[in-house]
Amino acid sequence: MSKICGVAGIVALLLSSTVACSVGGAPDRPSALPGVPTSAQERNILLPAHGALLGHYYGAGTVEETDARDGRKPAIHLTYHGWSDDWAADPVTLADFADGRTPLINWEPFDVSFDDIINGKLDQTIEARAEGAKALGQKFFLDFAAEMNEAEGWGGHVPDKYVAAYRHIHDIFVARGATNVVWTWCPNNTDSPDAPPAMAYYPGDEYVDWTGIDGYNWGTSDEDFEWQSFREVFAGIYAKLAVVGKPVIIGEMASDEVGGDKAQWIDDVVPTLKSDFPLIKAVVWFDVDKERHWQINSSAASLTAYARMAKDPYFNP
Repeated sequence: MSKICGVAGIVALLLSSTVACSVGGAPDRPSALPGVPTSAQERNILLPAHGALLGHYYGAGTVEETDARDGRKPAIHLTYHGWSDDWAADPVTLADFADGRTPLINWEPFDVSFDDIINGKLDQTIEARAEGAKALGQKFFLDFAAEMNEAEGWGGHVPDKYVAAYRHIHDIFVARGATNVVWTWCPNNTDSPDAPPAMAYYPGDEYVDWTGIDGYNWGTSDEDFEWQSFREVFAGIYAKLAVVGKPVIIGEMASDEVGGDKAQWIDDVVPTLKSDFPLIKAVVWFDVDKERHWQINSSAASLTAYARMAKDPYFNP
């Protein structure tokens, strides 16, 4: 795998020239957040003042138990919802706002025809979700049909169909006044074999506020996988997203215990964000024992490392 440092340097130069001028040709003020255009920062799209936001998927305990265990309250709470779920009225969503967490709504269109989304047959559901979002009255992240480039294959791995569906939903939300939605587009860090690459599914700058990545260090418990550092998991797709110039959220991430030092993997997160991934402004840990031992407390050393990372000033903007 090629080193990201060289790519990051080139991207930084490209972004600096892009930010240097506004549409009218006059110079903008310097960007307060390196690499993110000033125009994006002036809009309220939940960008941190500095560093990055730390998020959590609660799969290994209640919110209260997990926060006490980890030593802090996360800034973002990831939850998953089916197509027909009224996630805006969900008690968990409302509790997040009440307790100072920003929801990251992962909206999964299982068993939904993207043709029906595009041709308007499902507008009633979309309009209802838009009205619910507007009624919340606060900013939150909405991640529709994540990991479209991998096994989920939303829209049958047809990029044009995926893009048309995403745009249709976005346009209905805007028309209904749900301008508090922060639109998040989050491919997997790897593409399915013989399927289009991630960037083929990109809906376009007007439709996306944050780009994203879901990625994991799968360890070596399966002989088809190898241990990857935090940098190696995200470097390839980050270089492609960086050219777009949007803030980046890691929508899901975790490491297994088998094949390396998970505590060290966690310790490497903040230094690597600083040195190689300046556009990553939020990361969300997938805290559950699922395909691998993703949970934070899979070992005492891992839990200690995570608590140490969570207290780092970089994650406390």
